[in-house]
Amino acid sequence: MLTATANGYGKRTPIAGYPRKNKGGQGNIAINTGERNGDLVAATLVRDSDDLMLITSGGVLIRTKVEQIRETSRTAAGVKLINLDDGEQLVSLEPVAEEEKRRRRCHRNCGRKHRRRSPAAADDTAAE
Repeated sequence: MLTATANGYGKRTPIAGYPRKNKGGQGNIAINTGERNGDLVAATLVRDSDDLMLITSGGVLIRTKVEQIRETSRTAAGVKLINLDDGEQLVSLEPVAEEEKRRRRCHRNCGRKHRRRSPAAADDTAAE
């Protein structure tokens, strides 16, 4: 589980670190949302092999590998994911699509550029 906050902090925690709670329970705190970290921006399930895009309010996009984010306990404060300019905040965190990662691997292996097919074009070829 990867959590990220508005001030650019985040952490990667094993899902086993979040014990089940019964109906009506208090739940689990995933990350402290105090003054240092800011509000929670994203909480998503990730794999070590995934890539992420960190997106700021200033339009900056940073691509990073999940494995580069240190795995911590659920009670840890988190680590700095991205350096932000004054007045800027982390607004989103998105996993990179697997299709894009596969295409890049293929380019390295075969040296050809493959044309991206639109979903409509894929439907037309499937119907034939």
